[in-house]
Amino acid sequence: MTNKDDTTSVNDLKEMMKKFRDARDWGQFHTPKNLVQAMSIEANELMEEFLWKTDEEIEDLLKQDDFRQTVSYELADVMAFCLNFANVTNIDISQAMNEKMIHNQEKYPVEKSKGTATKYHKL
Repeated sequence: MTNKDDTTSVNDLKEMMKKFRDARDWGQFHTPKNLVQAMSIEANELMEEFLWKTDEEIEDLLKQDDFRQTVSYELADVMAFCLNFANVTNIDISQAMNEKMIHNQEKYPVEKSKGTATKYHKL
C-alpha cells in the first residue's frame, strides 16, 4: 500500500485547503486570529480522545480501526487549520520547519539531550 505522505507535497495540501475554502467563500472568516483559535480548539478535540486513558490503553486503542479513524480525522482538522494559517500568513511551512529544526539542534545538542526530557535551559 502506498503512503500518500510519500507522494503529496505540503504545497499540494495548501492548495487543497485554498480550493476548499474558496469554493465556500470562507476566506472572509480566515483571519490569523480565528485560524489560531481554531487550531487550538481542534488540538484540544484531539487531546480529548486521550483524556483519562493510560499509555497502555492508548496503545491498544490505536490498534482499533474506529479509534484510529477518529484520531486521524481530529489530526486532519488540526493540520487543515495549520495549512489555512500558513496560506493566510504566507508562511512557507517547509522553510519554517527546516529553520526551526536547525534552531532545535542548537538548543538540544545530542551529547546533552539524548535520552532526557530536560528543557534546553536546564541541560
